[in-house]
Amino acid sequence: MQKILVTGAAGQIGSELTMALRRKYGNENVIGTAHKTKPDEALLESGPCHFIDCTEINTIAEMVEKYKVDTIYHLASILSAVAEQNPQFAWNVNMFGLYNVLEVAREYKCAVFTPSSIGAFGPAAPLNKTPQDTIQRPSTMYGITKVAGELLCDYYFKRFGVDTRGVRYPGLISHKTLPGGGTTDYAVKIFYEAVKQRKYTCYLKAGTYLDMMYMPDALRAAIDLMEANPSRLKHRNAFNVTAMSVAPEDIAAEIKRIIPEFTMDFKVDPVRQAIAESWPNNMDDSAAREEWGWKPEYDLESMTKDMIENISQKLKIKID
Repeated sequence: MQKILVTGAAGQIGSELTMALRRKYGNENVIGTAHKTKPDEALLESGPCHFIDCTEINTIAEMVEKYKVDTIYHLASILSAVAEQNPQFAWNVNMFGLYNVLEVAREYKCAVFTPSSIGAFGPAAPLNKTPQDTIQRPSTMYGITKVAGELLCDYYFKRFGVDTRGVRYPGLISHKTLPGGGTTDYAVKIFYEAVKQRKYTCYLKAGTYLDMMYMPDALRAAIDLMEANPSRLKHRNAFNVTAMSVAPEDIAAEIKRIIPEFTMDFKVDPVRQAIAESWPNNMDDSAAREEWGWKPEYDLESMTKDMIENISQKLKIKID
């Protein structure tokens, strides 16, 4: 792996993955690209950055040709809640963007990492220990694009030999970059509001269990999968990965151990609640563990401690 292109480098995952890749492979070897959102100063100043539109194939090809890219991490995507507000736009970005990346990868012989999501399942899938291979009939445009993306990546591997790989991410929690319109955004906002206000109003019901993962584990999953020996991979697009299955009150209880005065109430958003209820409570990630050694490092307790410590430092708010 010599030259890496990251699309969606200003997003929740991309902003941190781009920096992690630069630390591992060298700043000049990782090219970050964004569409409209301006990357932060650290990303802009540490290595090459460009503004491109993934729905325009020539903008991707120009980057690959200019920098002699051999690996693409394609993260540009419209997330679940935003996608329901404008499903036509979500289809255009999520599907044509991926198709263009795969076409460029086919022509220039690049490997491709594309994240799928817990949203690729639907209400017909088993809610508990959702298998790696099971029925996928999502009820959201976001989920539909993720299933179609998994199938398209499989097709490009089998038909054209493109080295496509991906994971089905659960909800991702990070103290560095705020979320951008996903159903699991509450699991980031709750920490910020706990530090700032000592209270939070949750838009999901109590008892709504969803898989979650701390961002350092999510970054490691992407990099480790792309470095895995391809001969071990029976699956490619995409592996279930998870770290913890939690409901809002579980996170609140863990926060209260550090901030005893913290309180949480509920004002349910019916759109996000319906999306959450169509997703699994927890996924079976045994295939990822067996085929490329996946194992999370953070659980709810260790993640909560690290989140509050970093957010309080970031906001310059002392936690007694």
